[in-house]
Amino acid sequence: MSFGSHPRKTNKKNLPLEALMPQVPRSNYLQFQEEKQRLQLKKFLLHRMFLVARITANIEKKDIADYYEQLFQSILKRHLGEAVTGLLLIYPTSILHILESSSGTLYQILLDYLSHKKDDMEFFIQGMKIIVMSHNIPTRLFMQWHVSVIKAPVMYLDDVTQTQSLQEVMTEFLIQTHKLALHLFKTVKVSPKGPGDSLHQAAPELLLPEQIIKYLCNSAELMDPEGFINMYNKPIHVILDSEVVWPAPSRF
Repeated sequence: MSFGSHPRKTNKKNLPLEALMPQVPRSNYLQFQEEKQRLQLKKFLLHRMFLVARITANIEKKDIADYYEQLFQSILKRHLGEAVTGLLLIYPTSILHILESSSGTLYQILLDYLSHKKDDMEFFIQGMKIIVMSHNIPTRLFMQWHVSVIKAPVMYLDDVTQTQSLQEVMTEFLIQTHKLALHLFKTVKVSPKGPGDSLHQAAPELLLPEQIIKYLCNSAELMDPEGFINMYNKPIHVILDSEVVWPAPSRF
């Protein structure tokens, strides 16, 4: 004679604590480090600035990289936690620089450039122009600040600067730089090496020709750092209704 077996009731009080906790998929150490860095970089309103400039011919990459690294460290001492991320592309005679940080940090970077421009006529960065400044962006495109030298000339079919308007060239500039940033975001992990100096081999179709960088540097319509700083410091005067003296109603 057989008897049906009844399922034994499990007493939750006797289960280990881990069994009662919701299970969260474990991530590897690299993902943990990346998420930790993202959280650390979300402590202030974030802005992104696109710059172009001319550089002295035959200037060493190390000189440019050292200048910016020392500048970032100096600013970080006064703006704690406001790290700079982005990408510096060094062409033979020009640079393209994307910077992400707080408004105060970006302001100090421009001020330092103006200080060198005023005191050092032979400063290796000249003719800087601000292409665009994106305010209060939701997230960073870069987890670190990277430097890459464009060693080989970027191939192109025609000179678009001769046939397109400034607005069209700027649109192409922003599209290409965002594509490049997304490519690096997907392929470059948190590492001191970064993308290295092989971008012209890894993603040549995403690199802008230097002629576009030089064209934007020479554009009189784009704002330079001095003009931007003057606008930044200009007080915004808002007239309140209580300050307006309205004319008395006419009796006639």
